[in-house]
Amino acid sequence: MSTTTSSWWPAAIAAADETLYARAGFGRTSGLGVRPALLVIDVQYRTVGHERVPITEAMNEFPTATGDRGWDAVDRIAQVLTAAREAAIPIFHPHVAPKTKLTAGGYAAKTPTLASTGAGAYDFVTGAAPRDDEPLIAKDHPSAFFATGLLTHLVQRGVDTVLLTGATTSGCVRASAVDAFSYGFRVGIVGDAVFDRLDVVHEVALFDLAAKYADVMTADAAGGYLRGLGRESA
Repeated sequence: MSTTTSSWWPAAIAAADETLYARAGFGRTSGLGVRPALLVIDVQYRTVGHERVPITEAMNEFPTATGDRGWDAVDRIAQVLTAAREAAIPIFHPHVAPKTKLTAGGYAAKTPTLASTGAGAYDFVTGAAPRDDEPLIAKDHPSAFFATGLLTHLVQRGVDTVLLTGATTSGCVRASAVDAFSYGFRVGIVGDAVFDRLDVVHEVALFDLAAKYADVMTADAAGGYLRGLGRESA
């Protein structure tokens, strides 16, 4: 199934650099399949904060919070979630498991602030929270696939496409997209429903993912794709 790519364009990428990628053969649209699943990655209060405020204020509550940058994306995530639920496709919520000094991996030395503290840090954000029939995928590492049961869920449900939303574009979203691509899934990223701490990092990550691993689209385009699934299979 073909999809309409997003109308976004990363201001951080110069035209000459775009030309270099095009000369290398990157940037084609591969299209999405007809049996998608939606991933809502790390949409927890630790990634946005409890209040819709600028990032510098949100970080006073949780150092990992992105503030209104994340909240703007949460609005689009809610939009995509509504379309996905109406289309009755599988929805999964990969999320950061609470970290302690015993959690495996190098986070404690590299970024100790990832061990978020404070009331409700790991709670799901209202408006993008899981329903009882939507599996939770607890993870200790960036990719939603690494050391989790996500792949088994997708195989059991015959999924051919993974549609990604959530945080952060350059971190857990990117790691999950690359792993999904490596496992042979078609990959879609909802560009205005993923978010990061810096605009330039967000834009460069989306540009490179669109060039190599995924089709990037808007929430409106993702909703159109999901609403068209029934017509496509009819």
